[in-house]
Amino acid sequence: MYERIVLRHVRLVTDQLVDLTIDQGIITSIVDANLGHDANLASEVNEVNEVNEVNDANLANEVNEVHTANLVLEGKSTHEVSEKEVTELDIAPLPSQEIYEDERKDSKVKVVQGAGLYVSSGWIDMHVHAFSDLHPYGDEIDEIGVWQGVTTIIDAGSCGADRIAELYHRAGHARTNVLAFLNISKLGLTRIDELTNMEWIDLNRAAEAVQHYAEFIVGLKARISASVVGSNGIEPLIKAKELSHMTGLPLMVHIGSGPPVIEEVLNYLDYRDIVTHYLNGKANNLFDTEGEPLPELGAALKRGVHLDVGHGTASFSFEAAELARLHGIRPRTISTDIYRGNRLQGPVYSLAHVMSKFLYLGYSLSDIIDAVTIHAAQWLHRPELGRIQVGDSANLTLFEVKEEEILLTDSEGVNRIGTSYIQAKGAIIHDTFIEC
Repeated sequence: MYERIVLRHVRLVTDQLVDLTIDQGIITSIVDANLGHDANLASEVNEVNEVNEVNDANLANEVNEVHTANLVLEGKSTHEVSEKEVTELDIAPLPSQEIYEDERKDSKVKVVQGAGLYVSSGWIDMHVHAFSDLHPYGDEIDEIGVWQGVTTIIDAGSCGADRIAELYHRAGHARTNVLAFLNISKLGLTRIDELTNMEWIDLNRAAEAVQHYAEFIVGLKARISASVVGSNGIEPLIKAKELSHMTGLPLMVHIGSGPPVIEEVLNYLDYRDIVTHYLNGKANNLFDTEGEPLPELGAALKRGVHLDVGHGTASFSFEAAELARLHGIRPRTISTDIYRGNRLQGPVYSLAHVMSKFLYLGYSLSDIIDAVTIHAAQWLHRPELGRIQVGDSANLTLFEVKEEEILLTDSEGVNRIGTSYIQAKGAIIHDTFIEC
């Protein structure tokens, strides 16, 4: 933990170079690096390190001097920089970057020299599996969170009412911010056919869990594909909608092989409900045999249904993704469906790797970053997670765009060669810097 973190010459998502200062975990200034400074932050840091202590009163004065001297970004005060502006980036060749730290282990100041580094609000992965006890769908929270530059993860139904308390308590010991979708089956993913028995859907227990963990549970998860629901067909989704109405929470619906057929599933979904795995390459997907989007998909989008990538081991197809882009069916959020197996052995690996597939598909860096910051924060109704603003707790991701070839593989085993890729370099949460 650091009393001060200084990011020097990092590239904001407006494509503007800034110096950014964090004191006691709070963003205290964002200064245009091209305007010069009244105070030399690098010298200031070295002086502090030499005496191996920080004088709180002097530190506050120094911050105020820098803040008042150069707190103008293209005619706007830092407080006026919009959410849209702080997530728009332009693709540009980047020089090498360097992250270095004072050699004194007890230093209270961290300096990041940001040549070649971008900074955005902390990345949000809307679909992960972070309950490490479960197999195959489990992993360690920080392994798929801050160690990969992701500051907030949303566990997508690993736990139902039986074990959501355990996930909640584990989240409290992690560095990564954790939220959760509650599985409508009380069993969660302790088995992978959790909706084959309707008795496992206990609406009252689920509603009690939602009430007890109201700040933690952000929605409900229903996996509506043949291997999960068995002979129950659409009935688990009908129960899920009943629970949604009871609790006021939206659904995240996993789609895959039928039955039930995808048209029937889409017809049940409403505003803020999420379709995850929307780019899967299975026969029961969102496109007809001619490659045209299903009419039911268009109707669902008009109702405000949210499209999430949820790449996973078996749920992302380049062919489907190219059809979607051709027809303007864009992802609202880019997520991984990451767990231990597909993190270590692919094809997911990390959120940055999945984002890189959308660079290959021709999406702008701005759109990609929006899909893991602003759009996710908006859906969560937590705008502070999708912005960079003086006075907010620090919640930042540092990353590079490497102009090098990379092998990209989808869930069908199809390989493509990308010419650039996104690489996470660090995460800052409050007063903690984690190098990736």
